[in-house]
Amino acid sequence: MSCGEHHDVDCSEILQRVYVFIDNELEDASTEEIRQHLEECAPCLDQYDLERCIKKLVHRSCGDDQAPAALRQKILLSLTEIRVETTTQD
Repeated sequence: MSCGEHHDVDCSEILQRVYVFIDNELEDASTEEIRQHLEECAPCLDQYDLERCIKKLVHRSCGDDQAPAALRQKILLSLTEIRVETTTQD
């Protein structure tokens, strides 16, 4: 995914780190780097908004239950594969 504009950090790299960004688990420098990219790149911002909405929906549906680490990894892998497929189709 790309808006066609030049960015200091490639869109694919930003989207790989978006889950950690949503969870506020990044160091300050990386957080600012992603924020700046999202301000400049509408397609990445749209993807970020979608991922954030999915996370909220899952949280509401699951309450306070925590998914096992293996399940979480499997879901993240599946989402990454879907993102790659979607990106290559654009």
